[in-house]
Amino acid sequence: MGNPITVSKDLSKSAHEHLWMHFTRMSTYEKTPVPTIVRGEGTHVYDTDGKRYLDGLSGLFVVQAGHGRAELAGAAAKQGQELGFFPIWSYAHPKAVELAERLAHHAPGDLNKVFFTTGGGEAVETAWKLAKQFHKLTGNPGKYKVVSRNVAYHGTPHGALSITGLPGLKAPYEPLVPGAHKVPNTNIYRAPVHGDDPEAFGRWAADQIEQQILFEGPETVAAVFLEPVQNAGGCFPPPPGYFRRVREICDQYDVLLVSDEVICAFGRLGTLFGCDKFGYVPDIITCAKGMTSGYSPIGAAIVSDRVAEPFWKADNTFLHGYTFGGHPVSAAVALANLDIFEREGLNQHVLDNEEAFLGTLRKLLDLPIVGDVRGNGYFCGIELVKDKATKETFTEEESERILYGFLSRALFDAGLYCRADDRGDPVIQLAPPLIAGQSIFDEAETILRSVLTEAWTKL
Repeated sequence: MGNPITVSKDLSKSAHEHLWMHFTRMSTYEKTPVPTIVRGEGTHVYDTDGKRYLDGLSGLFVVQAGHGRAELAGAAAKQGQELGFFPIWSYAHPKAVELAERLAHHAPGDLNKVFFTTGGGEAVETAWKLAKQFHKLTGNPGKYKVVSRNVAYHGTPHGALSITGLPGLKAPYEPLVPGAHKVPNTNIYRAPVHGDDPEAFGRWAADQIEQQILFEGPETVAAVFLEPVQNAGGCFPPPPGYFRRVREICDQYDVLLVSDEVICAFGRLGTLFGCDKFGYVPDIITCAKGMTSGYSPIGAAIVSDRVAEPFWKADNTFLHGYTFGGHPVSAAVALANLDIFEREGLNQHVLDNEEAFLGTLRKLLDLPIVGDVRGNGYFCGIELVKDKATKETFTEEESERILYGFLSRALFDAGLYCRADDRGDPVIQLAPPLIAGQSIFDEAETILRSVLTEAWTKL
């Protein structure tokens, strides 16, 4: 254990009374202390008592370069002293220009225009608005609908939430933005067809996008939003040939392909952009999270020259923006973060170790509660089942009792911060900082094995 941090003895009480935590049942902490993290170092974080936890989720798929990187904090401090803030509404500042140029250099194809936001949901919101206005400016004013996948999560703003394929997250806020339609995802573990043939399943799943476009009418569909590896539901990689076929479909029907890489960009899969891992070039990339390793908030929509072209003509204007988009401090931190990626070879480190990471987690398949272990790069999911032979999943009551009532807290108490969730089927997700190696994989597997073994006895 590290040294305890001196904090107010009423900190937990104050957190419950005043801090509205995100995606949190606030009643949970009425009589239970709020877990409070005060320090991070490398792949681990520490609470107010000095207890050490393995950060198995990189904060929230964010802290790529690890905790406690002095050069990232230093970049923020230096820029804050020079220019703490100026908007990019009709003006520029050097760090936003430099970062935009650098992202354009690394992005595939002709994705050379960068629209900055402050987070991923804003980037997705930006992409949908941009797609609709692009089609209006190019003579197709009826193209406003979007297609996305079941169980996929794309953010919390009303537009991004409409694109999200999780009914439980959307129900409290309906009616949402009209025109968002869903197709099957690429969970081959529960494939309705071709479960023993990944390539055929990928072709089938991609063709469902074409069928949805035809059903709605190609003249009404503006864009398709897909993550390279789908997050919600537990890390669904694309089957072979899936994105090649999706690109063909989008080209055939004049539909923009948006690669939502809020999680998958910046090394999570071992490439700077997730689309690079699977060999496709989208029309727009949405990204955020790992761009600064979380040391300062920023996001972006990276847009192809073809889509941007109408906005560079005459009096056409994209009437959209965010006060803190392209913030100079965040941009400076992002540049310093990219320097770390290049200097330390973080992408190659992930590529060199991804099989070891997945292989270590797959040792858990000998447990009766573990049905599937899947993922790509440093982004893996463990699907839990009641019966391995039939793939029978938990009931709603069992998810509440086992996943939320036991697993989430038991894993944390055992020293592993990760995600236990049932958006889709019950899964545990792991996405450690990109600096992690075999000792970290082993540490995670050991904790998971112990806690999952106990969880099985409670089913």
